[in-house]
Amino acid sequence: MIKVDGLDGRVAVVTGAGRGIGQSLAETFSGNGAQVAAFDLVAPTHEGILGIACDVAQESAVDAAFGQVEAELGTVSVLVLNAGIFPIVPFEETSLEVWERTLSINLTGAFLCARRAVPRMREQSYGRIVAIGSSAGKTGGTKAVAAYAASKAGIMAMAKSIANEYAREGITANALAPTLIDTPMIAGARDLQDKIPVGRFGKPEEVAALVCYLASEHAGYITGEVTDINGGYLID
Repeated sequence: MIKVDGLDGRVAVVTGAGRGIGQSLAETFSGNGAQVAAFDLVAPTHEGILGIACDVAQESAVDAAFGQVEAELGTVSVLVLNAGIFPIVPFEETSLEVWERTLSINLTGAFLCARRAVPRMREQSYGRIVAIGSSAGKTGGTKAVAAYAASKAGIMAMAKSIANEYAREGITANALAPTLIDTPMIAGARDLQDKIPVGRFGKPEEVAALVCYLASEHAGYITGEVTDINGGYLID
């Protein structure tokens, strides 16, 4: 596990932390001395981490989850917006239900969590927000992912807006644009591996390492950035 100083004692919330990238994020933060709350629809059970059941698309659930974090761990100073779903549906067959559910989890959920965290960060004059976007938010992705691509473009733009609004208050906000990280979400995409210049899928721990750096005290001069992590798949 990567070691990043500047996280010891910080209270970090990671959404969508039940498995995959989110689990790696939560465990890496914990391994670097942060007190971690892991949100997911079913409360994660990672060792040494506070698992909380939370549907981030529901305002009342977000408020209750943050209230529990504050009561048990303290004031949140790091927020990683990772919760998301990845429906693959041809555009003409995308129902309003699929569209709205995707945006409600991937984008509205991120908004609700960030809006809940920012006032506490302002009180501390310190905060780190990292949004997990996607290269699909830049390119539109492959076929049949319009809802997902739209939601990821939105979360990356939101991070930039937060960065601009709160830079003078010690709060940074950045986003990552990963491509094809080896998680259950892309289990059916093995045929795309040969299209990645480095010749493999990314590892969740590689994403976690970058997020931990952006969430640390060392990254105070980095804000409003969207950082690619894609093995050369998209070079722009």
